[in-house]
Amino acid sequence: MREQYRTTELSAADLAPEPIGQFARWFKETAANPAIHEPNAMIVSTATPEGRPSSRTVLLKHYDEAGFVFFTNYESRKGRELSANPYASLLFPWHPLARQVIVTGRAVHVGRDETVAYFRTRPHGSQLGAWASPQSQVIASRADLLARYDELATRYPDREQVPVPPSWGGIRVVPETVEFWQGHENRLHDRLRYVHEDDGTWRVERLAP
Repeated sequence: MREQYRTTELSAADLAPEPIGQFARWFKETAANPAIHEPNAMIVSTATPEGRPSSRTVLLKHYDEAGFVFFTNYESRKGRELSANPYASLLFPWHPLARQVIVTGRAVHVGRDETVAYFRTRPHGSQLGAWASPQSQVIASRADLLARYDELATRYPDREQVPVPPSWGGIRVVPETVEFWQGHENRLHDRLRYVHEDDGTWRVERLAP
């Protein structure tokens, strides 16, 4: 169960001046590749103040110079861990391209207006699901979950506006480092990492594979 990656070299000279520009380049190529399902899927890792980690797959919904945004229930495990220890790692595992992007940074809540605007774009069923699921909490059965959903569907039929749950919203990970990983033969991978400096600029460093 081992594969030799055969790709082109990634050098510092190839990179965009800042990480979001480089991410945009790679994301465009990834989204155009039919071998990659849900290119915006990323692994979000959080930890308790005691350092106990947890990870899960979440969909990236927006990115720009300010950071990478996803939405969740603030009372879920990741929401509670980020409230207590507001640092996260994001991993984009684009295996068919032998590429990964790893982001580390501080997590902050997005503004309520941004949350409401995004919530309105979600399918009606997903809006109801945000209310129906007490995310990460123990529940008695799937039947109870579906009964809760059916109750909400009756209260808010299709085409009727669903209010945004007060405990649901966006989280923006403001990057402090962004690593671009390109696989190569003999495990001699390219790892180029942007590091945010105190003066607002980005420094690029090469890491050993």
